[in-house]
Amino acid sequence: MSLFSNHTLFIIIITVVVSLLAWQSPQLMQRLIFYPPAVQRGQVDRFVTHGFIHADGMHLFFNMFTLYSFGQAVQGFFMSKLGSLGFVLFYLAALVVAIMPTYLKQKNNPRYSSLGASGAVSAVIFSYILMNPWSTLLLFVIPVPAIVFAVAYVAYSVWADGQGRGSINHSAHLVGGIFGMLTTIAIEPGIVAHFFNQLMHPRFLGFGG
Repeated sequence: MSLFSNHTLFIIIITVVVSLLAWQSPQLMQRLIFYPPAVQRGQVDRFVTHGFIHADGMHLFFNMFTLYSFGQAVQGFFMSKLGSLGFVLFYLAALVVAIMPTYLKQKNNPRYSSLGASGAVSAVIFSYILMNPWSTLLLFVIPVPAIVFAVAYVAYSVWADGQGRGSINHSAHLVGGIFGMLTTIAIEPGIVAHFFNQLMHPRFLGFGG
């Protein structure tokens, strides 16, 4: 599979490059970050661009490691259902949907800004979990079931959002996750029965496997 056909890897590379460039250029960072007053002035591209910059190396690594771990299977699902650009469209839509509630809440707040791919990554995670909740993810060489990782991911997001520190929009994790699940179900309603069957009788097989 080439780089251009492996859309998960392609998104990761673009995100890493743009994040690195933004760290070197405060002007670029400020142009791409999600800033409600700028959106109201017509810079609606920020609904997407904020997902390609990150606060620091750990923020970038955590999101891209998670995307790489879950993205391959989800990419295959959306490409098979929606065509060659299905996964890219799903990912970009998740960025927009995940940040929208925050925008509606903060649109008149000139002190608010947000960045990171968390909303879209969360959508990918929860789409994957519907397909195979008990598959194993190696987290720093420790095997962790996907559904356990997802629960921990959400728990951390809720806790971090409550701290209210920095420009990382942790609440977008929750909205993105809901979007990922609902979109996957809308495209393939039978996945709900598959999920509960896997949950109760794990066979370590992906959806359609």
